[in-house]
This record gives sequence, C-alpha cells and structure tokens, in this order.
Amino acid sequence: MRRSSAVRVSIAALTLLAAAVPPLARAVDTAAVRSNATASPSNIVIGFVGGFVGHDNSHHGAVQFAQRIQQAVPKDTYIRVFENRHRKQAYSEVLRLLDTNHDGVLSPDEKSRAHIVLFGHSWGASAAVLLARDLQRRHIPVLLTVQVDSVAKIWQNDSVIPDNVTEAVNFYQTQGIIHGRRQITAADPARTEILGNYRMDYKKSPLECPEASWWDRVFTPGHIQSECDLHLWTQIETLVRQRLSPPAASAAISPTDQARPSP
Repeated sequence: MRRSSAVRVSIAALTLLAAAVPPLARAVDTAAVRSNATASPSNIVIGFVGGFVGHDNSHHGAVQFAQRIQQAVPKDTYIRVFENRHRKQAYSEVLRLLDTNHDGVLSPDEKSRAHIVLFGHSWGASAAVLLARDLQRRHIPVLLTVQVDSVAKIWQNDSVIPDNVTEAVNFYQTQGIIHGRRQITAADPARTEILGNYRMDYKKSPLECPEASWWDRVFTPGHIQSECDLHLWTQIETLVRQRLSPPAASAAISPTDQARPSP
C-alpha cells in the first residue's frame, strides 16, 4: 500500500463541510425511498457511532461520512447510521432489506445478492464486527468492515473478523486514555483479507477538532481526532466506493503518512 501526503484539516474546512452536507435524517429517508418493495438495494451500508452519540449527530465523523457517501454511491444504495447499542435493530433492518419476497425466510438467492459494508468508530467499530458475526450465523456475506479506533465493551470481541467478511481494515491511535485496538485478525485467512492495521500518529500531525468538548481534548485527544480526521474518512470513503461501484474495483487503500502498519 502506498502512502499519500497527510492533509491537515482546518477549522474552516470542517465548517464548510458541515454546511455543505444535508441532515442525516434526509439522507436516510432518501435511502429508504430508493429501496423499493420488489428488489433489495444494490448495496447496504451500515454504520455505528461510538459512545453515547446519537445516530443523527452531524458533529461526528461516522455521521458525516454517511452524509457524504450518500451523494456518491449508486442511487439504490441503502445507507443508515445506528447508535452502537442498537445493533439488533440494524440486524433486523438488513434482514428486512434482503427479504425481497417478504416471506420471512432468506433464500440462498436473496443472501447471494447481499452487498454489505459495515463501519464504525470506537464502540461503533466493535458493533460493526459484532453485526458481521450476527450475519455470519445466517450465512450472509459482508463485503467490508471498517474499524476506526475500535473499542470493545467488556463482553465483546472486536479483534477477530468472521469468515463471512471478504475484506477488513483497522485504523487506530495510541494517544490518551482511550485508544483503539491495535490489531485485527481473520478467523479464516483463506476467506477474509485483512487490508491492514494502520496507526494514526496525532502527536506528530495533530488536528483541530472544534466541536470536541474540553474533556475530550484533554483526556482523549487522539480518540477524538480519529473521529474528526477528514483525510482519514475521505480515504475510507474511497475504499467503500471502490467496493460498491459496479464493477467492483480491486484497488489498494492508500494510508496517510501518519498512518503506519502496526508491527
């Protein structure tokens, strides 16, 4: 994977971004309209926010990512962000979208048409892995999981990617009292490709996060910077779009100079 030049996000750029994107509720409603009753959406993109963040809080990276990508993916793509504690609701929604004949049973053909991407930040990243594991039990494939500074709750395991996932990537940082998982592995390396475990070094290249609370800036600076890192989320957007846009392009991710594979 090639390294690209790191881009410093300014306060003005974040302000313009927030003004340019539509409210998440509008984006989600559009996605729902695009999914008609006779066919499943061509792609399903499910995200999870971390902590106790609301799914429609546009100050957070995962929500902003969903808003931006809505404008770039195929028109019948379904995109929705959930609170990390609502994983079961997200699971039910995926089953509903795939069940095109509404008989309550997913046929092998309905499962084969699944094109699913899961992503999240912090507790939300862990929730994305757990949702992939829920789908594995139903033999439903997942194209890609993306973890950004993934933090598992005490009863969760966000380190092993289930074998129904084709590709997975992990971004983490080590600054502050909250930091993400350093390494993810594949339950079956023959079926799941780990694209990389990439470290973001925000001590070397600090970012301004104007919407962050003073508590976050003092005690969890790296964790909150991973959420407002526009350059990182733009890379993730490119990665996701490559997997969703037909025909799927097999292009490698290009980490920034501040993101390095873990040893």
